[in-house]
Amino acid sequence: MAAVPTDSGSRPAAGARFFCTAGRGLEPFLMREVRARLAATQVEYISGKVFFTTCSDLNMLKKLKSAERLFLLIKKQFPLNVSSVSKGKILSEIQRLINDDPESWLNAISTWKSLLELDAKKDKLFQRAANPPKRKVEENDIINAKKLKTEQLQELQESGECPLEKQTEEETQEQGDFFTEREKSQEAFQNDVVKAADAKNQSNLTFRVSCRCSGAIAKTFTAQIFIHLNDIYSVVGIPVFRVPLASRAYIKTAGLRSTIAWALASLAEIQAGAFVLDPMCGLGTILLEAAKEWPDVYYVGADVSDSQLLGAYDNLKAAGLKNKIELLQVSVIDLPLPSESVDVIISDIPFGKKFKLGEDIKSILQEMERVLHVGGAIVLLLSEEHHRRLKDGEQSSIPLNSEGSHTGEPSIKKCLKPGGKTGTSEAVSSSFEASSQECLDKTPPFGSLVPVECHKVSLGRTDAFICKYRKLHSLGL
Repeated sequence: MAAVPTDSGSRPAAGARFFCTAGRGLEPFLMREVRARLAATQVEYISGKVFFTTCSDLNMLKKLKSAERLFLLIKKQFPLNVSSVSKGKILSEIQRLINDDPESWLNAISTWKSLLELDAKKDKLFQRAANPPKRKVEENDIINAKKLKTEQLQELQESGECPLEKQTEEETQEQGDFFTEREKSQEAFQNDVVKAADAKNQSNLTFRVSCRCSGAIAKTFTAQIFIHLNDIYSVVGIPVFRVPLASRAYIKTAGLRSTIAWALASLAEIQAGAFVLDPMCGLGTILLEAAKEWPDVYYVGADVSDSQLLGAYDNLKAAGLKNKIELLQVSVIDLPLPSESVDVIISDIPFGKKFKLGEDIKSILQEMERVLHVGGAIVLLLSEEHHRRLKDGEQSSIPLNSEGSHTGEPSIKKCLKPGGKTGTSEAVSSSFEASSQECLDKTPPFGSLVPVECHKVSLGRTDAFICKYRKLHSLGL
């Protein structure tokens, strides 16, 4: 439940309770990110969602990269009882879910209002700091105009001609009115968001309400309201932003999903001054995400396709990064780089109907291994087939359930204790680490590359693996 802020113009003192939706398999990346970026506490997950408490403002919340959407949490509890097939009884259950605890709604709306007010105040201060020079110039123009017209009026009076006093006053008044109206318009625009957020004083405040159901309840009841209902939990929340966090304004042409690209880059532990290579960069999405987050790095993207490189260049240009990332048209199995010259390699190994490598995966990894220096890391997005081939034909031994989550239903239910008290973040983190380590223990090393982490993630219609390797020694040793 969201906390009530002690001061409507500041961040909630005790922190507000949020949750983010995430692609299946990206929950551990999002958990790490909210801790590091937002200093979040009480971090926990259920499949597809991560819950946390933070005092961060909207500007910091907007910076989350591994999340799909962000919500203020109103209520989280066990699933609705759907033993009855009566739609009327189910509707009554949903109504009780919403109405039983009105205080949770008031608290969440109050927190939402506080966040918007703080954001509006920051924008107002920024605009005030930026506007004075322009305003001063306009004021000087008006003063000069008044002075000029006064001098002209004196000349006319001395010459005995009829003075145009009325016209002068009207023109000067029009200039003053224009200046005043402009200031009023700016002030009104800056206050619009604050006025719209005042839930207690405004009777016309509106919300967009929708609903998503899955599991048994979806077969019984047609959804019309915003609630997340399934066979494991019931969650109610208010969306914080209209546009999903996963929608990147700086990406002109989308390739790999931005959240997956960021997750790959985050796993590489990129350091300032490093040489980072994507030898199959495609449209450059991974390099874009990396360069936005870790700018003081030398990035190189390579690809054999003319069309892909042209698309990548357009993306870099649109994002203002064409001078930060170098593009090369070369083959991934014949890189024009010295041995052990690269610090980090990150790449989405192509698969699917349009781009498919087949048997080349091992030769590709051998060339990556050659140019990577000792201690460097390789982070790859692999199809299930590629992942299996790198294990010499062994079947994947990653302990995942049929839904693709890293833990079973008991661990998920542990996060849904009544009264808002949920499973600890340490328990959740250890479950991810245990499943990842079990995968690594059963995965043989490849040459000088040793597996470090492995995560199964959803790409929508198919699944893939994010795998991290580290080079332990020079080739031939």
